[in-house]
Amino acid sequence: MANIILFGPPGAGKGTQAKRLQEMLHIPHLSTGDMLRAAVAEGTEVGKKAEAIMKAGKYVSDDIMVAMIAERIAKPDCKKGFILDGFPRTQAQAEALDAMLTKNGNKISHVIEITVDDDALIERIANRFSCKKCGASYNRITNPPKKAGVCDECGSTEMVFRPDDKAETVAERLKVYNQQTAPVLPYYKKKGLLRQVDGMEDIDHVTAACKKVLLG
Repeated sequence: MANIILFGPPGAGKGTQAKRLQEMLHIPHLSTGDMLRAAVAEGTEVGKKAEAIMKAGKYVSDDIMVAMIAERIAKPDCKKGFILDGFPRTQAQAEALDAMLTKNGNKISHVIEITVDDDALIERIANRFSCKKCGASYNRITNPPKKAGVCDECGSTEMVFRPDDKAETVAERLKVYNQQTAPVLPYYKKKGLLRQVDGMEDIDHVTAACKKVLLG
């Protein structure tokens, strides 16, 4: 079983690598944002609690987030494992996640941090865009479409840039990540689970490095 947590700042390539690992290992990629929306849409007990809190303009508590993850990983498609992205963000969340998994006879098996150079990352993010029709992701520097302006996946010529990918916005998001989320990494390092992968390499090299961590 492979229960994986992916860490890395915005734009490090977590989404791309999670998709590749998902296809390689046949386990789901669990984004906490997606899980929250799904739980609310399905009207589960946890979803109803989360919806009420969000409607009140408050943050969903760690207890509810962990309960939501427990609910999600109990589904059949997580039998062989899962890839968690976006959680935990604090040591308290990491400890709560471990306690829940232990209670259910489970545990995290791998923690991968995709490391990047901040300045290079800002340039990378400022050059990324996606297909408006199918959502496929591209980058003018590291991952352009095979034919300029044409989506490799669906052939659409409508490309969009995210408004929050401006250099100054990205710099602020990196600052928040380094201050708030990065401090949880020593928790997993102490457990001997943390492995680092150089996110400044090209996409295929990063995938190969992740695969080496997971499969030895």
